[in-house]
Amino acid sequence: MASRTRRHGAARSARGGFRRRLPLRLLLPLLVLVALAAMLMLRGYVHSEILADHRVQPPAATDKVPEKILEGGPVIDVRGGRTEGLSVPDHRLVLTFDDGPDPTWTPRVLDVLMKHDAHAVFFVTGTMASRYPDLVKRMVDEGHEVGLHTFNHPDLSFQSTKRIDWELSQNQLAITGAAGVRTSLFRPPYSSFADAMDNKSWPVTEYIGSRGYITVVNNTDSEDWKKPGVREIIRRATPHGGKGAIVLMHDSGGDRHQTVQALDEFLPGLKEKGYEFDNLTEALDAPSAMTPVTGAELWKGKAWVFLVQASEKITDVLVVGLAVIGTLVIGRFGLMLLLSGVHARRVRRKRFSWGRTVTEPVTVLVPAYNEAKCIENTVRSLVASDHPVEVIVIDDGSTDGTARIVEGLGLPGVRVIRQLNAGKPAALNRGLANARHDIIVMMDGDTVFEPSTVRELVQPFGNPKVGAVAGNAKVGNKDSLIGAWQHIEYVMGFNLDRRMYDVLGCMPTIPGAVGAFRRSALEPIGGMSDDTLAEDTDVTMALHRAGWRVVYAENARAWTEAPETVQQLWSQRYRWSYGTMQAIWKHRRAVIEKGHSGRFGRVGLPFVSLFMVLAPLLAPLIDVFLLYGIVFGPTEKTVVAWLGVLAIQAVCAAYAFRLDRERMTHLISLPLQQILYRQLMYVVLLQSWITALTGGRLRWQKLRRTGVVEAPGGSVPRQRSRSSDDRRPVA
Repeated sequence: MASRTRRHGAARSARGGFRRRLPLRLLLPLLVLVALAAMLMLRGYVHSEILADHRVQPPAATDKVPEKILEGGPVIDVRGGRTEGLSVPDHRLVLTFDDGPDPTWTPRVLDVLMKHDAHAVFFVTGTMASRYPDLVKRMVDEGHEVGLHTFNHPDLSFQSTKRIDWELSQNQLAITGAAGVRTSLFRPPYSSFADAMDNKSWPVTEYIGSRGYITVVNNTDSEDWKKPGVREIIRRATPHGGKGAIVLMHDSGGDRHQTVQALDEFLPGLKEKGYEFDNLTEALDAPSAMTPVTGAELWKGKAWVFLVQASEKITDVLVVGLAVIGTLVIGRFGLMLLLSGVHARRVRRKRFSWGRTVTEPVTVLVPAYNEAKCIENTVRSLVASDHPVEVIVIDDGSTDGTARIVEGLGLPGVRVIRQLNAGKPAALNRGLANARHDIIVMMDGDTVFEPSTVRELVQPFGNPKVGAVAGNAKVGNKDSLIGAWQHIEYVMGFNLDRRMYDVLGCMPTIPGAVGAFRRSALEPIGGMSDDTLAEDTDVTMALHRAGWRVVYAENARAWTEAPETVQQLWSQRYRWSYGTMQAIWKHRRAVIEKGHSGRFGRVGLPFVSLFMVLAPLLAPLIDVFLLYGIVFGPTEKTVVAWLGVLAIQAVCAAYAFRLDRERMTHLISLPLQQILYRQLMYVVLLQSWITALTGGRLRWQKLRRTGVVEAPGGSVPRQRSRSSDDRRPVA
C-alpha cells in the first residue's frame, strides 16, 4: 500500500503538480484585469449600454382591457384580485417627475418644491438612482414619494416575466440602497393616460399588480419634454374646473430649465386657487407607499450602490488615464518624429564629425554564461572587425563548456577569464580590471557585430565630453512572429527613442548588446553596479549624473538573438521593467540636485518614468475602450479613433524603418502587434509594479539561446536553420 501511495504521488507530480498555487505575481494582475472588466461591465449596465432595449410597442387593440380601467382614474390597482382605477380628489394635484434623478435638474426641482412647500412623486429609474443615490435620499428626507420606473427603461410589453421581475427588483434594490426604503408605486415607461391601455400593456399591468405594485399613469400631461415654453407648460399642466389630477413632468432626459421655471410660477398660482400639492398616498388618504427596509436587504442595496459608485469612479479614472495616455502617445510620437529627424540630419551631414578620428585599439568585453551555442559566432565576428580590438571573454561559471569553445578556437587577440558564477555586473567589472585599453566596448554573448561596428561605435569618443555610446541593436532572428514584433519594437521603440534622447541629452540606457564606455568615466562611479537588475540603465544614469554626455551611433549595428517564445520574452521584459524601476528609484535624488545630475533628474528621469513606465502601463486602455466601444458603445467612432492611433504609430514605424534602412514588409504585422504584444507588455509591467510594491526580489533570469544568429558575411547577418530541439521553450 505504501509503495502504491508513493507511485500515486509521483504520478501526480509528473502530471505537473496540480497542487501548486498560482504565484501571487501572476494572480494579482489576473485579479486586477478581472476586476477592471467587471467594473466596466457594471458601468455599461447602469448607463443602459448593456441589456438596453429601446423598442417601443405601437398602439394595439383594447378589447381585452376592462372598461372600468379604460374609463377609470390614473391609479390602477389590480392587487389581490381587485380591478380599480382610482382618481385624485378635486383641488388636489399630484406632481410626478419621470426618468430621474438628474444631477443638474433634480436638485433645482427639489429646491422649487421646498420653496413652495409642495410634495411630489418621483418615478426614478434604477440606472439613475444607482448613479445618484444622494438625490433619492434627499427626495425621501424632504417628504416626497419615490416610485419604480424600471431599471433600464424598456417597454415592458416586449419583455418576458423574468425580465420584468429583474427590472423591478433591480430598480427596488437601487432605491433601497440609496434611501433605505421600499416602494409599492410603479409607472411603466412610455405610459400615457389610462384610456391608452391596450391588449399589449394590460397583461403587463396585471402581472405587476400580482407582484404587489400599484400602477400610476397620469391624466394631465405637461408635455414639458417638448420644451414648448413656460406659459404653455403651465397651461397644459393646469386641470380644468378645479378637478384633481396627476400631472406628468420630467426632471431628467435633457434640458429642463423650462420645467423648473414653470414650476416656480405654477405652484403659487394654483395654491391661490385652493389647490394642494401632495404625495399620491396623501392625496388618496391612503397609507404611505414607502416602507423602511432593514437587515440583509438593506445591506444588499447599500452594497449595490457602493459597487455602482466604485465603477463610476474607476471609469472616470480610466477615462482620465485614456486622455493621459493619448496625450503621452501623441506627444511622444511627435517628439520622436521631430527630434529623430533632427538627429539624423545632424549626424548625416557631409562635414559632420565627432572630433578627431579614433584609431587606437579598444577592449571588447564579452560576459558569457552558458553561451555555448552562440559564443563562436560572437567571437569570430569580433575578430573580423576592421578596428583593432582586444577581446576578453569572461566565463561566469558556465557549465556547458563555453570557455573551452573559445579557447579551442585559438583566435589571436582573444583571452578567456574564468570566474565562479557571480552575475553579469561582476563579470564586466572583472573584464574591466583586466582590460589593456582606455575605451571599453561591452556586448552580450549572444550578439554578433558587423566588421565596422566597433569602429563606428568608438568614433564619438573623438569628443572628450562623450563618456558612453549606445549602438544600434537589431534583432537577428526576426523570421518568426514574435521575432518580427520585437524587430518592430527595436527599430521603432528603441532606436527611434535613442535618437530623441540623444538630442535631449538624456539617453536612459546603453544597450547591453552594443555599448562603449571610457574607462575614465566608468571607474569613478564604481564600474558596473549590481544594485539593480538593469545594470545598463543604472550605469547610464550614473554617467549622466557625473556630467558625461551619452550619445547614439546609428551605424554601429549589432545583431542579437531575441527571445523566441512568450515565456522567454516574459522573463526578459519582466527583468527589464523591474530593473528600470529600480534604477529610477536609485537615482531619484537627482531630481533635487544641482548641476549635471539635477538636469538629468529633472529632464531624463521624468521622460523615462512617463515613456518607459507610466505610458506602457496605461497603453492597454486604448484597446480596453476599443473592445468596450465595439461591443457596447458607438462602434464606428471607436474604430475610427483606434485606427487613428494606429495610423500615427504606423507613420512613426515607417519613418523609423526608413531611417534604419529596413524593409517595410515587416510592418505588416504592426496591427497584430499592437493588439496582442502590447497586452503582454502590460501584464509584464503590472507584474513588475506588484513585485516592487510587495517588496519582492526578482532574480536574474537566463534565456535559453539557440545560436541562430551567425557572424554576418556582409551588412546583414545570415541565419542558419535550427532544429526543433533548439526552439523548445524553457521548461
